[in-house]
Amino acid sequence: MVGPLRPKFVLFGSSIVQLSYTNGGWGAYLTTVYSRQADIVLRGYSGWNSKRALAIVDQVFPQDAVVQPDLVITYFGGNDAMEYNPSGTSPHVPLEEYIENMRKIALHLKGLSDKTRLIFLSCPPLNEEQYISAHGNEMIRTNEASERYSEALLKLCKEIGVKAIDLFNSIRRKDNWENISFTDGIHLSAEGSSVVAEEIEKVLKQAEWEPSLNSDSMPTEFP
Repeated sequence: MVGPLRPKFVLFGSSIVQLSYTNGGWGAYLTTVYSRQADIVLRGYSGWNSKRALAIVDQVFPQDAVVQPDLVITYFGGNDAMEYNPSGTSPHVPLEEYIENMRKIALHLKGLSDKTRLIFLSCPPLNEEQYISAHGNEMIRTNEASERYSEALLKLCKEIGVKAIDLFNSIRRKDNWENISFTDGIHLSAEGSSVVAEEIEKVLKQAEWEPSLNSDSMPTEFP
């Protein structure tokens, strides 16, 4: 244990989380912003879907832990939204099952402590042509499916009172988004990550949480 004990922010998700410290990633940005205010903990699992996440959420976030996170930023959905293929190699999860998985994950996280706050990230768009060029077309991803999974997650979060970020539309609002937001059609470039970081900061500034998790309002360690 290294002291003093700071607020803990956990980034929990699939490759967009695992890779959030590369290519000018949003995780690295948050670590810089909160460098003397909070510890950012990475729990990223590339290729995972909501089903696999649900199976281990109690191991990553044990409810009997002495110290619980102050904030958990969660992203799963892009792999769930991939089309099913007969070979069984696709991580596809049907939409209804995906939503139930995310509901259970959210309820587990909300139960960690009274101070634990949540932000869920919805499924982002993709550059389909760039994705096929980089990965081939064996695993089919489409913007149509990504949008459906994004909208369903946003609806769930509204229903259960969890802060959510609409990545699908936030990224698409940038000029020339298809060509600047991704390294391979799906994983985020520095420009794509900047949208994620901006939207997270917006939520943290607007949230009426006590204590505030907005960096402008948090104390600096050993000023």
